[in-house]
Amino acid sequence: MLDGGATGKNLKENNSQNAAPKNALPLVSRKKQESTIVWVKNVAIGGSEAVVMAGPCSVESREQVVSTALSIKQSGAVVLRGGAYKPRTSPYDFQGLGVEGLRLLREAGDIADLPVITEVMSEEDVEIICDYADMLQIGARNMQNFALLRKLARTRKPVLLKRGASATVKEWLSAAEYLLHGGNEAVVLCERGIKTFDNSLRNTLDLASVALVKEMTHLPVIVDPSHATGKRSLISATAKAAIAVGADGVIVEVHPNPEIALSDSAQQLTFQGFAGLMENLRVPLRSILVNREQAVLA
Repeated sequence: MLDGGATGKNLKENNSQNAAPKNALPLVSRKKQESTIVWVKNVAIGGSEAVVMAGPCSVESREQVVSTALSIKQSGAVVLRGGAYKPRTSPYDFQGLGVEGLRLLREAGDIADLPVITEVMSEEDVEIICDYADMLQIGARNMQNFALLRKLARTRKPVLLKRGASATVKEWLSAAEYLLHGGNEAVVLCERGIKTFDNSLRNTLDLASVALVKEMTHLPVIVDPSHATGKRSLISATAKAAIAVGADGVIVEVHPNPEIALSDSAQQLTFQGFAGLMENLRVPLRSILVNREQAVLA
């Protein structure tokens, strides 16, 4: 027969051992530590220079992804992005090329001498994707897929963690805590817009959260203006705003001919549009009007 008192004592001890520390996010919290720099091959994310990742929403063909890789490299991008496995709202939409897409993405990255990043959708795909990708992306839909987070934490590959469409900042950072707690310290956060009452755009870009998270954590933070706006004409301006507010970089979608893209055609830039975005990022912000009389007196 069980001793009720002893059992209660054991449960209390176990709960005490498993209880969250006073700081519930001890590994992602900034405290006094310096900002973390995450290396993706030879690319430093979180350093003194902002980085630009770019590429097609979905890998569709060798010609498409290779031409895109060469074009974005010429314009200044340092990481090639591309989807091989695509989480789509409708089961009838293009789901990606799978392993063939990974092979083409890797080939394009090697030809352009760019590291590659692609999304991981399920635990069973982790090993094969690690064979091809230099950085692994956790999409918004999987931000709280804790089994996937634990598995990716053991890969030691750099991870880009996108904020869930309805996730609070605390939930987002808690997901990052899972990765660090599991042993992977190479984590980059990505703000990609959240769902709000306003349906004017695909999502609402929460730039205040970028500034806030930069205060709260030592991890690098980048912004995805393509998914945040869903509107090609707004990507350049919002990318610049992201860098201005303190983001460590941006990730944008680029396609040789967005009008015939198999996914997210409205939010993919043309090669010319991406070159324009890169030029825009290099131009200083507009000057600020001040009281000239006071300025002279000073």
